[in-house]
Order: sequence, then C-alpha cells, then structure tokens
Amino acid sequence: MEAPSTKVFTSIAANYLPKARVLARSVKRHAPYMHFSLMLVDSPPADFDLEAEPFDSLITLDDLALENSRAWAFSHTVVELCTAVKGRAVSLLLGQPDTRAVFYFDPDMVVFGRLEELEGMLEDSSILLTPHQSTPETSLDAIMDNEMASLKHGVFNMGFVGIADTEEGRRFAAWWADRLTHFCLDDIPRGLFTDQKWANLIPCFFDDYRVIRSPAFNVATWNITTREVTGAVDSGLLVNGEPLGFYHFSGFDNGDQALMLNKYGANSQPLNDLRAWYIEACEREGQVVLGTQAYGHGCYDDGTRIGLSERRLYRARTDLQCSFPDPFSTDIEGGYHGWYRHNVGDGDSAIQSQVVTLDDATQTRAALDQFSQWLGTRALRHSLSPKRMMLIGLSRLLRWLSGSAR
Repeated sequence: MEAPSTKVFTSIAANYLPKARVLARSVKRHAPYMHFSLMLVDSPPADFDLEAEPFDSLITLDDLALENSRAWAFSHTVVELCTAVKGRAVSLLLGQPDTRAVFYFDPDMVVFGRLEELEGMLEDSSILLTPHQSTPETSLDAIMDNEMASLKHGVFNMGFVGIADTEEGRRFAAWWADRLTHFCLDDIPRGLFTDQKWANLIPCFFDDYRVIRSPAFNVATWNITTREVTGAVDSGLLVNGEPLGFYHFSGFDNGDQALMLNKYGANSQPLNDLRAWYIEACEREGQVVLGTQAYGHGCYDDGTRIGLSERRLYRARTDLQCSFPDPFSTDIEGGYHGWYRHNVGDGDSAIQSQVVTLDDATQTRAALDQFSQWLGTRALRHSLSPKRMMLIGLSRLLRWLSGSAR
C-alpha cells in the first residue's frame, strides 16, 4: 500500500466545471502527487469523461450517506447545497486509509504554489484556516466593505480549509458535517451564512487549529487594501514580498469581483492582468458553453422553476417531507408543487398593503375576513406546533368578528 497522501477537493454544480478545471490544473501543476476529487452536486454534462478531466475521482450526493439525498438537495439553494456537502465530503476522504490530510478549495480559486508549505503546517496543527482580513483596515470605506462584511458573513473564509487525519481533525470534520447537514443556510437574520458563521465557533470548540495570517494565502478583493501584489502571472506574483500561494476570485460571476477590484485595485496592473488571465483560462475550459448550464436541481420534473419560498417551507415542515419524499416529482396530483400552489400560492402578499377605513363597517368586515384568510394560509407553513395553532385560533377569531364564520 502506498503511503498516505494529501487529498484535495472542490464542490460544484455542473456550470462551475470550467472553474473547477482551472483550479485542478493549478493544483496538479504544483503538486502532481496530490489526489484531486470533484464533488458534483448535480449531473455532469452529457459528454463528461472523467478520464479526460484533470480530476482523479468524482464524488456525488449518493456517496455521502444521506437519508434522502433528493429531498435534502431540494431544501437548499445551489450555493447552500455546494457548501452543505463539504463537511461530509471531508469525512468521506478522511475515512479512506490512504489519506494523510484534506484540503478544500472553492472552485473559483487558483493555486500558484506553496502547497508543500501548507502540508507542513498540518504536521503541527489539525485545522488550517484563513481569515478574510489579517490586517486592520485604515479607511472608513474599507472598514464598512471588508471588516463589517466579516462580522456579517464570518471572520474566516471557508473557501479554504485544511484538515489533518488526526483525532482532532476527524472530530472537527464530524462536527462540521453535522452542522452543514442541518443548518447550512444563507439566512443572515438568523445568524447563518452557509458554513462561515459556524466557523466562528472553531476557536471555542477546538484547540488544535492554526490561523494563517500570511498575506499570500487566500488573496481576494476583500483584503487587497492591505496586500500589495507585484510581479506578473507568467514570471511569478508576490504579495507584500511573499510568493503568492493562492488567489480567490470570489464574486466573479455576479460582478462583485470586478466592482471591488475597480474600487480598491484599479491602479494595480498585476491584479488586473490576473483577472484577464483568469477569464482566458476559464474560457479555455469551456466557460462560454458550460457556464450557462442549467442547475440540475433548479426545477420540478415538469420543468417548472422551484422558488426559494418553496424550498424553505419544505425544509421547515417535517410533515411535508413525509408526505412528499420526492419533492421534485409532480406525478401524483402535482406532488409537492401542486400542494404548494393550492395551499400557499401568493399568500405572503395578501392584504399587506390594504388600508382599512374603520368607520366603514362593510370594509372593516371585508378586511377582517381577508386578514383571517391570510393568517390561515400562514398557518399552513407551520407543522403541528404552538405557532400553527395560535395562527389558526386567531384566524377563526377574526372570521367570527367579520361575520364570515360558518
């Protein structure tokens, strides 16, 4: 048996395949001995051939020992799902006998070197983390754009994490997998932002971790205010005089990367050249065609697009999960989609903007009746719980006051 080695993986939906290829080739260029796995949350393109790809292996939802992977996928957005699988994938890789350590990289990263240095860090630590910022900002704009964003989204950027195959590393992976299985949500009002807010607790729960404060790792537009990039892509890039380890093109597709680069790095020729290089690299890997591929879990089986509120309600209601174990299916009476359309519809918007004139008895009764109906619709969104019973009771009271009770 070969000596245990370092495993690397990234997690994507199929439209991110070009970016994942760029990342994998960059890893193989600097560490060809590392095993690179692609975690794919939906179906690959029709012409996908693993033998022709820069990946050594493919991991799918079926490999993650989920109780009902289709229902679980349905209850997440694409970003949430690509994040939620990370903990289970790490545990899967750590469970293989030939694994010494695991590195996770977001697909929109590129490695430029120093992977052996990262491996060395895992000789002394079980968990490697990179903070969004490692140097305080000095301008009000940068404080609001960057430091306040870290307070909102998490102080560590979990686009990179390293885990050693140690007792502490496996304990962290198990904890991370459990939290992401149940609570990987983009729900900032509830204190959640996929996996990053959970990472804030790592210093509280684990001792054997290391925060990499070198300016050359996980360089991105949210920290370039304190990191001077010099040199060139072809001859080598330096960050505050250190060789660049890896760069994170975060926010590339939604335009945030270009916007923040223009704000904080417009005068940096190396950074602008790096962006141009990345665009060309992705295009060589099929970005124009594959980048627009439809998300495999984006629609019901009849082709109807799934709305966010439909996912959230299904996730919150265990009775709906039991009634519709395959929420994508519309075969029997429209399935979950049919139930949602019939029972919920546009209930959220009902009467919220209506003005009631209290001295007009007819309008008052109509408003009370309509509000009662809206409360009844809201009650459907809660399983058998005190909140549901409270809403039903209030709905019935208003219907009695309006004279509509039967």
